[in-house]
Amino acid sequence: MTGDLRTWREGGLGRLVLDRPGALNALTHSMVRELLEVLGAWRDVDDVTGVVIEGNGDKAFSAGGDILGLWQHGRRGDHAFGRAFWRDEYRLDRMIARYPKPFVALMDGIVMGGGVGVSAHGSHRIVTERSVVAMPEVSIGFLPDVGGTWILSRAPGRLGEYLALTATRLGPADAIAAGFADRFMASDRLPELVRRLETEGTYCVDRLAGAPPGGFLEARLDEIDEAFSAADGPAIVARLESSSSPWADEAASAIRRHSPLSVACALEAVRAARRLADLESCLAMEFRFAWRATQQTDFLEGIRAAIIDRDGRPCWRHARLEDVTPAEVAQLFAPLGDEELDLKGDRER
Repeated sequence: MTGDLRTWREGGLGRLVLDRPGALNALTHSMVRELLEVLGAWRDVDDVTGVVIEGNGDKAFSAGGDILGLWQHGRRGDHAFGRAFWRDEYRLDRMIARYPKPFVALMDGIVMGGGVGVSAHGSHRIVTERSVVAMPEVSIGFLPDVGGTWILSRAPGRLGEYLALTATRLGPADAIAAGFADRFMASDRLPELVRRLETEGTYCVDRLAGAPPGGFLEARLDEIDEAFSAADGPAIVARLESSSSPWADEAASAIRRHSPLSVACALEAVRAARRLADLESCLAMEFRFAWRATQQTDFLEGIRAAIIDRDGRPCWRHARLEDVTPAEVAQLFAPLGDEELDLKGDRER
């Protein structure tokens, strides 16, 4: 174990605990590598009948990847560090999605970015009254990744575009509606769930689950579809800004705050994902952007403004969304040749 990840077997269950509560259980590269190793081993052990993953503490399941480390290496010109991290992280997300045994994610607390990757692709995804789920990457100059484009592109209507471009945070009911989770359970019932999983298997999930507190998305779906079906980012913002709805004004303001380049790329990625056949294709598309992220995007500047200096005043590469050209977006998703993310070998394991 790395010290940041606890793993053990409890009867037929494989137990995983992300153990960096002071960093909201953010995923480091060593944690990702260990998860790959442990899950790979348990997959081939008949006595392991299922896996449960959770975060230490009551604040977060996982708030994402270790972006501080990515910033430190990227600022030094070490772009290989981030590329290796993303390559392994996306392999892990794919492994979880194709895992041949029940993979139960207890999505209690904050679940964002990389935390979505190691939970929302599981077979059983449980949120609680404390869950806050989001793909907030455009706020730091990145885009929804870890297979997030696959999930967002399968959300009802144009909900995927809305969530990707605004980085809206979802409570439990809306996380289920958007496709990030399956069931709601009160947080104080999670220990009982884990105990019963060992003896009853996943049948106990439905027995312990309940109705989540109401969300806000259902009442907004028609407005979301109307605005976010526009042809491109500027047209979406124009529709929002022409509306008299306070919700539309808030959505437009959120998009304007975020990296224009990332917003344009996130929109392209979610819409492209709808045309792709599987999660693996989406991960490969996301990796093309990630491979270039520390050199050619707003990613490092976004981390500086949000995490390092915390001044909240990023100097984006473009002043406005209208300034981003289709050619710039296309270049960030261009094929990588020998550097492409190849998951063909993983498909067979």
